[in-house]
Amino acid sequence: MSKIDLNSIGQTREGSFQYDWKKSALYNLGIGAQAEDLSFVYERVKDGMKVFPSFATIVAGSGLLFPKGTDFVRLLHGEQLIRLYVPFKPSGTINTKGVIEHIYDKGKAAVIYTKVSGHSSEGEHIFDTMSGFFVVGSGGFGGDPGPKAEPLNPPEGVEPDFSISYQTSKNQAAFYRLNGDSNPLHIDPNFAKMAGQPKPILHGLCTYGIATRAIVYGLCDGDVSRFKEFNARFKGVVFPGETLITEGWKDNGRYIIQVKTDKGSVVLGNAYAIVE
Repeated sequence: MSKIDLNSIGQTREGSFQYDWKKSALYNLGIGAQAEDLSFVYERVKDGMKVFPSFATIVAGSGLLFPKGTDFVRLLHGEQLIRLYVPFKPSGTINTKGVIEHIYDKGKAAVIYTKVSGHSSEGEHIFDTMSGFFVVGSGGFGGDPGPKAEPLNPPEGVEPDFSISYQTSKNQAAFYRLNGDSNPLHIDPNFAKMAGQPKPILHGLCTYGIATRAIVYGLCDGDVSRFKEFNARFKGVVFPGETLITEGWKDNGRYIIQVKTDKGSVVLGNAYAIVE
C-alpha cells in the first residue's frame, strides 16, 4: 500500500518570491547566457533586462508542496510544464499558490501532479507551472492510473525546423545550484558515486532551462513575450561539459521538441512548445 496520503489532493500552499535583477541575471547565467546576450545579463539595458521564461520553475518553488507520506529518497522529477501569460520583470515580488491536483497509481510508482500559479503583487497572472513527480515504490494502491500520455515523437526522416546547440560549461551545475537547488548530487563527486553516477550530473531543470533558451532564440528571435508554453519529460542524464542539441518540428500550431546530447542520448522528450 502507498504511504502517500491520498487526502492530500486539493491541498494548497501559498508563498511569496522576492527577487532583484541580480537573481534574474544569476538564473540567466545559470542556464548558459553569455556576456554577449546583453539584454539577459545587463541591468541597464534599454527597455529593461529580460528573464528567460523557465525562471518560472525557480519562482514556483515558493509554492510547491507534496502529499504527506512522500518518500523523497525515491522521488524523481518526471515532467515539467510552464505556461507564460506575461514576461517576467527583472525584479519584483511574485505571490504563488500551489495545489496538489492529482495522485495517480502507476503500479510500481505513484505520480504526483502539482500546479503552481504566480501573480504579481498587483494581481496580474504571470505564469502557471505543472510538475509531475514519480515516487518509486508508492504505487499499487488501486487508484486511478491517470490518462495515457500523448506520444510526441519527431517525424521520422524529417529535418527539424530549427536546431540549436549549446555546449554546457563544466561549471554549469555549480552555477545553477546557486538558484536554490543545493542537492549534492550536482556538485559532490563522492555523493554522485553513492547515487550510482560516475560524477556529478546537471540539474534536470537546468537542462530544461537551456532548452527554453534555445526555443527563445530559435523560434522567438530572442523575444520572450512570444514564448507561451513548454512541456517536456525528463529522459536522461546530462553531465556538465556536454553539448545539448535542441530541435523542433512544426506540428499543428505548436512545435514538437527534442533535446539530446552530442552523444545522441535523448534527455528531454515527449515535449512541445507553443510560441507566437
